[in-house]
Amino acid sequence: MTIQEAQTTVDHWIKTVGVRYFSELTNMAILTEEVGELARHLSRIYGDQSYRREEDREKAPQLMADEMADVLWVLICLANQTGVDLTAALEKNFEKKNIRDASRHLNNKKL
Repeated sequence: MTIQEAQTTVDHWIKTVGVRYFSELTNMAILTEEVGELARHLSRIYGDQSYRREEDREKAPQLMADEMADVLWVLICLANQTGVDLTAALEKNFEKKNIRDASRHLNNKKL
């Protein structure tokens, strides 16, 4: 699925199953919540925290993937609501990074 197909598919789902988009502010709050859930899993998988239950640790990769999908879903909703073409935005962002970082990372001794 391309990014544009994802934007179209989410829009169709929202309008047919979800009834309508939540407001932009509500979606921003949901995005913040979903990023927090993702951070919680990352901190337990790769950081110093741990899961309380063994079954949660075993399901961690699926839980993390689901949270990433939730983050992407809400981000796509916000893009659709605000008229952002994520494909074009990502392409433009790559151009910016290629110009800005053309030699910066290659010359960074820490990397």
